Amino acid sequence: MRKRVIGKVISDRMNKTRVVVREVLRKHPLYGKYYKHRTKYYVHDEKNESKIGDFVLIEETRPLSKLKRWRLVKIIKSIQK
Repeated sequence: MRKRVIGKVISDRMNKTRVVVREVLRKHPLYGKYYKHRTKYYVHDEKNESKIGDFVLIEETRPLSKLKRWRLVKIIKSIQK
């Protein structure tokens, strides 16, 4: 089973590539305070469908380039401009 992640598109400047960020709340092990942790993913978007602000489902795949290891599965929530 391949990993799947839901995230938000923060950049669509590259052709067939999107930058998706996933924010999760984590609890500090010693102090107990919650903080936001962000992870950026470079995602292959074959048809250039997604735009900035869209929430997307991405899936892990074989290495496609130096940084791209994920591909777009579907757009969950689209932000129409």
